Amino acid sequence: MSLETVVEDIREEARTRAEEIRAEAEEEAEGILADAESDADEIRDEREQEVQRQIEQEREQRLSSATLKAKQERLKARRTALSTVREQVEDELVALSDDRRESLTRELLEAALREFDGGEIEVYCRPGDEALVEEILEDYEATHAGQRECLGGVVVESTASRVRVNNTFDSLLEAVWEQEIREISDRLFAGTDVEGEPEQ
Repeated sequence: MSLETVVEDIREEARTRAEEIRAEAEEEAEGILADAESDADEIRDEREQEVQRQIEQEREQRLSSATLKAKQERLKARRTALSTVREQVEDELVALSDDRRESLTRELLEAALREFDGGEIEVYCRPGDEALVEEILEDYEATHAGQRECLGGVVVESTASRVRVNNTFDSLLEAVWEQEIREISDRLFAGTDVEGEPEQ
């Protein structure tokens, strides 16, 4: 066997081995590339899911916030409307006709006087009702003692006891308002979806 043949065999073997190494390297590179692409796909999918979760969470938070704000605005509108209704009732009480005011004041005074057993009875009323109350008191054993800021009616006290009867329009309105606020609110806001007790 000549030297050239040996060299050629060695070269051929080296080429074959190089080709095998190259094929193995390509196969390994393709495997690495496939793994990298798979990992990239997985990372991309996870990132997309995370972004979707964040978008959904933010959407839910904004929706919840908007719902809460809308509910607060409706409650605020209810409070404003109820306050307006109450102010209108108060204005109507102040503007009662003279006959109606006298009739109601007399009834409230009589109811208050039934709470006392003797002693000097003192009666207080709103500034605009002093002449009316003094005239009514001519029929009773009580004296006009001064003014109270109120819409009408009387506050009655006895010097013999610590009893005070507040029979003003204000106190009666407050009692009726407390009892009827739910029905008033339901009538004003029939069909709305705000839950909970109406606020004054």
